Amino acid sequence: MALTPFFFGEDQSIFDPLDRFFEPSADRFPLWDNAPSRRFAQDVSAIASTRVDWVETPEAHIFKADLPGLKKEEVKVQVEDGRTLQISGERKKEEVEKTDKWHRVERTQGSFLRRFRLPENAKLEEVKAKAEDGVLTVTVPKIEKPKSEVKAIEISG
Repeated sequence: MALTPFFFGEDQSIFDPLDRFFEPSADRFPLWDNAPSRRFAQDVSAIASTRVDWVETPEAHIFKADLPGLKKEEVKVQVEDGRTLQISGERKKEEVEKTDKWHRVERTQGSFLRRFRLPENAKLEEVKAKAEDGVLTVTVPKIEKPKSEVKAIEISG
């Protein structure tokens, strides 16, 4: 209680002072789950929260996406329009029992989509994807640069 200001009440922390005002509950917002703005916000959140790392090594471009709880059948990896890598999928909504009382819903649900423009040195015919422990790894090998040859030119004269 020492860190909790008196005007937030005893159950509020200074780290989340507005939680009491914005937390949906069946008592205050009976139609909260059916609100179009809520569904739109969840969809945007699902797209925005799909985090992807892209690292370039001497041999390849490697993309790693955090997709916890998704099966490989729920995720699509495509190369479209020549050089665009697209990672997409859908996190489905869990079944809800009428007798359940939800206190907080933070995990995103809905569709997600991320696109990356691949560079000219990408070998598109050899792209590989692997899902393991909630992480999708997409490896795009690089085209080897032709080694420069030095040719001696004979000087006539």
